[in-house]
Parts: sequence; C-alpha cells; structure tokens
Amino acid sequence: MSANLDILVFGAHPDDAEIGMGGTIAKHTAAGLRVGICDLTQAEMSSNGTVDLRRKEAEEASSILGLAVRSNLALKDRGLFMTPEHIDAITLEIRKHRPRLVFAPYWQDRHPDHIQCSLLVEQAVFNAKLRKMLPEVPPCSVSQLYFYFINDVHKVDVMVDVTETYGHKTASLRAYRSQFEAPSAENGMVETPLTQEYVERVEARDRLLGQKHHVRYAEGFSSRLPQMVHLF
Repeated sequence: MSANLDILVFGAHPDDAEIGMGGTIAKHTAAGLRVGICDLTQAEMSSNGTVDLRRKEAEEASSILGLAVRSNLALKDRGLFMTPEHIDAITLEIRKHRPRLVFAPYWQDRHPDHIQCSLLVEQAVFNAKLRKMLPEVPPCSVSQLYFYFINDVHKVDVMVDVTETYGHKTASLRAYRSQFEAPSAENGMVETPLTQEYVERVEARDRLLGQKHHVRYAEGFSSRLPQMVHLF
C-alpha cells in the first residue's frame, strides 16, 4: 500500500479540484505534503473534449500541481446519486489513501454533479471510520472535511493565501484546453459557460477574496464544524 496522503481532494469531474483549490494544492505540495485528487467521473458528458483527452489534460494538470496520486472512479457522468454503491466506492478510496484531511465541492452549486459529489463524500467520510462497514478494509478516521467552491462562493470559514502558487493554479487550468479555450474553426469546440473567459472569472473571484485580508489571491473553504483554536 502506498504512503498515506496528507490531503485527498474529491471532484465530480477532472478540473473541479483545480478550479476550486488549485493554488492551495500547489502550496501544500510545495511544502512537501502528499496531496491526491480523486475524480468521480470521466466527464464523458462534457460538450467539448473526449474521455481520452480529458485524461491527458488531467495528467498534465496533476504534474503542474505536484500531486502524489490521481485516480478516477469512472462513475457515470450526470449519473451520480446517493446509492450504497457510490458511497462505498468513495469510502474505499478514502481507506486506501488514509488522508488526514478530505476536501469536496461545496454543497450548493449550479451543477448537480457537484452537489451530489459533496453529499456522497460527506457520507463516505463518515462511513470510512466504521469498522463494521466494509470490514474487509481497515477503517480510517479523517481529521476534518472541508468544502471548496467551484461556480459560486458562499460562506467562507477558512481562507488560504495562494499568491505565491497562483501561477501553478492558472497553468493547471490552462492544461484543460478542451474546456477553457475559446471555440474556433481549428479546435471545433462549441460555446459553453467554460469557454467564455471562465479562467479569468475564477482569477477575479480569487483576487476579490484575497482583498478581504490584503493578499493578492486567496481560496476560500467552508466547514460543517467550528474551527478549533487553542489561543487567539
């Protein structure tokens, strides 16, 4: 079994994690932490790109971010539902890598798959610690579950200054050329919300959040649980 991960990030599709927390991922890998991403689907229903192309783009983005591991559960795109099979698959992925922290999309988003991913991961984090659940694999307790934002920013409980690693985030997003390039006769892409300067809008969002604490770029996260501190 491979070494445990410090952080395991779940996304419904390749590029979700990069959109929400690419700078945070790069900051932690640069500090020597082991970070992994697990994509639930192969994004086979995307208007642009193919499964093979998205896989290659995800590999390029993973290299840019310095990931220790990236996996894909190949669940059905636009077919994520709260089923025992889907929860079990995510539970086993958590137990395989035994991360200290888990991240998932925020539970409110315009894309239904992002919402379902959030709910599924929350259930799996809970199940992962139950020794009588899937007893053939040792249980694993996650210290904290955080939620990152994809299309909209809601209540931010924690901010990370990602100014120094923001170039890595931008480069990882640009790796997904099939999703974020403007349509042209050469690339044969069709127009979607992602092709309409989406990367620029993500950057503007992260810059605006950073202003709240006078840093150039920040990424925000939410938690169901209060943050513990020992001293202020």
